[in-house]
Amino acid sequence: MSATDFDTAREPVRGRTATSRTPGTRALTYTLLGLGLVVMAAPFLWMAISAFKTQKDLGASPPVWIPTEWTLANFRELLDLMDIGQNFLNSAFVAVVVTACNLVFCSMLGYALAKLNFAGRKVVLSVVLGALMVPGNLMLLPKFVMMSKMGLLDSYAALILPFAAGAFGVFLMRQFMMAIPDELLEAARIDGAGEWYIFWRIVMPLVKPALATLTIFVFLGSWNNFLWPLVATNDPEKFTLPVALATFATDPTKAAGSNGVLMAGAFLVVLPVVVVFVALQRHFTQGIATSGLK
Repeated sequence: MSATDFDTAREPVRGRTATSRTPGTRALTYTLLGLGLVVMAAPFLWMAISAFKTQKDLGASPPVWIPTEWTLANFRELLDLMDIGQNFLNSAFVAVVVTACNLVFCSMLGYALAKLNFAGRKVVLSVVLGALMVPGNLMLLPKFVMMSKMGLLDSYAALILPFAAGAFGVFLMRQFMMAIPDELLEAARIDGAGEWYIFWRIVMPLVKPALATLTIFVFLGSWNNFLWPLVATNDPEKFTLPVALATFATDPTKAAGSNGVLMAGAFLVVLPVVVVFVALQRHFTQGIATSGLK
């Protein structure tokens, strides 16, 4: 093919690129994205605003988006009717410990699968990939039986141990660590560095985006986990916030007619997740873009 033919063949591509970048196309794209954002965010905005509404505004018809009077009465009533502080601390403690365990254990196994040669490496990787295909709810009964035989039901250990490491976290860290040059690690070994030094001082600082991504996924999953804490705990002192709020919502002697109180509780459930995501969103985006999960 001559140079002229090659340039001719490329002209339609340039034409499509130029058309796709016209102001009208960009405006349509932004409009569609904006509409999608509104549809997705509207329920959360309604919940957040309703937490500060009076009962009059909550029962207004047609619905009132902006409260005529902002109030904290719903939060005060929630504090009076629920031990919300203890439930919040339970959720925070469990979510933080589970997240920390996943960051450590998933990184260790991910590093081993990505950079170390050992007997049974392919078998371990196959087990991890197979675990990714197993629905989480399918493991509910085995986890319950295991915790029961160990005598750990109704304890923080029962809420933490089954989720201290996950197949998704291992796979995520492995995929990210595969991109680290082997020459860098070999140079460290030649200089006399041990595997622990290489892992903690060289590899871990290089995988901060993946760690941020894993933090968001694990913290979100642990904080919002409802079914397992409901099964594993019977003591109200051990209830996490979602379980306590659901129990409160189904108690007619407390939650009857208290839509504002329920919205306040839901607001408290969502708030920490939003804060964590906003704090780590830059690393989260980078981690998703560079870890093979595009």
